[in-house]
Amino acid sequence: MCGITGIFDTRGRREVSRDLLSRMNETQYHRGPDEGGLHIEPGLGLGHRRLSIIDLSSGQQPLFNEDQTVVVTYNGEIYNFPDLTQELKALGHVFRTHCDTEVIVHAWEEWGDACVNRFRGMFAFGIWDRNQEILFLARDRLGIKPLYYSLLSDGMFVFGSELKSLKACGSLSSEIDPTAIEDYFAFGYVPEPKTIYKGVYKLPPGFRLSIKRGRREIEPQQYWDVSFNTDFSIGEPEAQRELMDRFAEAVKIRMIAEVPLGAFLSGGVDSSAVVAAMADASNEPVNTCSISFGDKKYNESQYAAMVAERYQTAHRVEQVDPDDFSLIDQLAGLYDEPYADSSALPTYRVCELAKKQVTVVLSGDGGDENLAGYRRYRWHTYEEKMRALMPTAFRRPLFGFLGGVYPKADWAPKIFRAKSTFQAMARDSLEGYLHSVSILSNQMRGQLFSSRLKNELQGYQAVEVFRHHADRAPTDHPLSLVQYLDLKTYLPGDILTKVDRASMAHALEVRVPILDHQLVDWISGLDPTMKLNGREGKYVFKRALEPSLPKEILYRQKMGFAVPLDSWFRGPLREKVRSSLLGGAMWESGLFETDYLTKLVDQHQSGRWNHSASIWTLLMFGAFLGE
Repeated sequence: MCGITGIFDTRGRREVSRDLLSRMNETQYHRGPDEGGLHIEPGLGLGHRRLSIIDLSSGQQPLFNEDQTVVVTYNGEIYNFPDLTQELKALGHVFRTHCDTEVIVHAWEEWGDACVNRFRGMFAFGIWDRNQEILFLARDRLGIKPLYYSLLSDGMFVFGSELKSLKACGSLSSEIDPTAIEDYFAFGYVPEPKTIYKGVYKLPPGFRLSIKRGRREIEPQQYWDVSFNTDFSIGEPEAQRELMDRFAEAVKIRMIAEVPLGAFLSGGVDSSAVVAAMADASNEPVNTCSISFGDKKYNESQYAAMVAERYQTAHRVEQVDPDDFSLIDQLAGLYDEPYADSSALPTYRVCELAKKQVTVVLSGDGGDENLAGYRRYRWHTYEEKMRALMPTAFRRPLFGFLGGVYPKADWAPKIFRAKSTFQAMARDSLEGYLHSVSILSNQMRGQLFSSRLKNELQGYQAVEVFRHHADRAPTDHPLSLVQYLDLKTYLPGDILTKVDRASMAHALEVRVPILDHQLVDWISGLDPTMKLNGREGKYVFKRALEPSLPKEILYRQKMGFAVPLDSWFRGPLREKVRSSLLGGAMWESGLFETDYLTKLVDQHQSGRWNHSASIWTLLMFGAFLGE
């Protein structure tokens, strides 16, 4: 994979500093250690760091068309580039390389901003068209590859693969957006299009942006959205067959590389399915890797070994120290803004392990969002059925009262932990779903935030993120709607961000076949009961995989990439938590009620409550403030 960056003078043709562009570019050296390139002309500078995957001997960037009037800097893989190359050649375009990058410049010449509709893959790129004086940016449909941008006060427009490249320009706004703080403590990340800084944005998945020199408008436009156009005529046997055919094809086209290739193998359904499909498509043993944990509660390595043995993969496994918290201080620098998914730690380690063996890996990310694999989808559909039975005027006071008086019991068996369910039932659908996914609840955020921060928020609440997407959603089915919300928020903001930064830290490319946009859109059109059937998520996928994977893989309880935060914060990280949260930048920021911070830490470390997720979220925010 690669890193891109650029500077564009929206007002004229002022000189772009080569030193500045080089500094911005080199902040992303880890994304592309093989080569670096710059292009500068009056009013424009483009930078690129390359990780060579296809056409190793050529394809250096920034890359031009034949007459040097169109140039691109690009991060990603376009898997249908051989077909597009032939089509463009037939239309008279001349190619000098055999890589997918050159397809982009000729596609722009031929189809303009509609070129993105022709690309199948993961990408973020910037094109400069000198004749039209247009800078064109685009990001792939699901947000696999990142793209940040900002219009500076002096009229210079900057963009890059990571926020750190923009921060290197020196004049970027460092003013924190208070609504991003509210979003972060609800979601655990800052959802698109915001960043933690005012005036600095992520280009949302499935969006493009054209900027013409001399015009002030900077308004991203959506070019794709998942349709959720349900076709109830497809029966289950037909759906199983077509799903597996489409899935196998999505895997196969992602196995093209001129460098060593492999797969993550966690032992879960999705990664195991990817490995099975790779084995079927390959004459050589598939390279697989996984990590194991000493704590059986978090260890899936035995299941990964079952799949590795079945498909005779070249399997590599390493055990991670259960107290491997040495990376904590690095995470703020890795993610550039507050990011609170603690599974970033083992993800970093498995990428580190994979890089010892391969340069490209396939992953199973996206299966839960597409095929309703998360347990929260099951709980949400139950709650929606109950909401439908009771008018809001009756439900809010009844369940609001029960949620207030019922004791919080994180320590108890799940059947006795009704407080959260009561609280969710007192809310509307979107508020209820946010309650189920949020790290700190509305009530907790209300106690945590200082009066100053609350004044700056002016009543803004994180549920507005969901309301924005729900207003534009192509479906109102209870299950499909929350899947749509996750495809717009959790998938790009958490899952794909985590994998991109962890893999790019090791110059490792990760490809995601389950997020092939054609496959995603087709799956969205399946009858929702084929995704969540009773208590079984990914129902049609699991049924289709029964000939390929053992039932111990398909039907066991989902584990995930968890780490033992609760014991860390009471044991080896006890003093780090107290020093980080009960003093320093967190107290000096004026953003938080210090009495409430003290209460959270004391309650957790006394063993009375489990506030591990909240404390981790606070630690990561404190690490960001202390950068």
